[in-house]
Amino acid sequence: MDGNFSNRVQEVIRLSREEALRLGHDYIGTEHLLLGIIREGEGIAVKILRNLGVDLYRLKKAVEDTVRSTSGTLTIGNIPLTKQAEKVLKITYLEAKLYKSDVIGTEHLLLSLLRDEDNIAAQVLAQFGVTYEAARKELDAITSGKPSASARGSSGRSRKKDAPERVKTPVLDNFGRDLTKLALEGKLDPVIGREREIERVAQVLARRKKNNPVLIGEPGVGKTAIVEGLALKIVERKVPRVLYDKRIVTLDLAALVAGTKYRGQFEERMKAVMNELEKAKDVILFIDEIHTIVGAGGASGSLDASNMFKPALARGDIQCIGATTLDEYRQYIEKDGALERRFQKIIVDP
Repeated sequence: MDGNFSNRVQEVIRLSREEALRLGHDYIGTEHLLLGIIREGEGIAVKILRNLGVDLYRLKKAVEDTVRSTSGTLTIGNIPLTKQAEKVLKITYLEAKLYKSDVIGTEHLLLSLLRDEDNIAAQVLAQFGVTYEAARKELDAITSGKPSASARGSSGRSRKKDAPERVKTPVLDNFGRDLTKLALEGKLDPVIGREREIERVAQVLARRKKNNPVLIGEPGVGKTAIVEGLALKIVERKVPRVLYDKRIVTLDLAALVAGTKYRGQFEERMKAVMNELEKAKDVILFIDEIHTIVGAGGASGSLDASNMFKPALARGDIQCIGATTLDEYRQYIEKDGALERRFQKIIVDP
């Protein structure tokens, strides 16, 4: 039966057996096939899920919470497929044929899981907004747009078509650092062991609402490294499609405030930055020590930076990633309800 299966699909089936054993199940169901896809982690199916904004860690937990592990007798030898799992594997041939492919890939397996809405895998995926139509549309975009080629810069025509129009940001460039540019130039080190946090930040950024993540963790835990890791993922096109061609620019608030002796100088600089951000839709702002925006430049009679940020964040005119410690978050941001509502907390453990 597996003569036409790609090496990746064969690996997914092998891993699905391991997942069934791990959960104490004496069968391989659609849920185990989905766990196998997630665990294999490199196929087109995973790329489709990421492009649709799915957090793979949360998806895995949702599957596990749905089926629950048992403490049954350890099964030795072959574990049988359920009738639904057998049906899914047979349908992969049809999906591959529709795409005129002689080899069955993980993308065809994912579509087969989604085609039958009654199986466990499809029901869990539906909770994340993943449907057969959405996955097929994303696969069509991947196969026709060839994003991996554009990521290497070898498909300039398709990149120009997909990329938002670049807007010059001289003021922001003066007071900030473009992390995606540094990633392209190979000046950022790879980030190890923070895949889950990077994926979570990307998922929040890909939302339509409350799409401003704030990383909360102790000093030195690696909050800035997570954002640098995201910049690397954007360059490599290993993020949801809506984040392709985005720029992550870190803002130096100390530089903005420096030398502003007279009333109104800080506001002029800040408004110039805000004007550029509202025009440059491809920019995601990163503010380390984000609690410092409360009261930054707050001389007598002047606005502080947070009051200039809040309206733009509320309107969705700008997008921002913040980083701070738990104590400072509670002291400065949590007390400001209007500011706190704009952000989605992401806890960064040591």
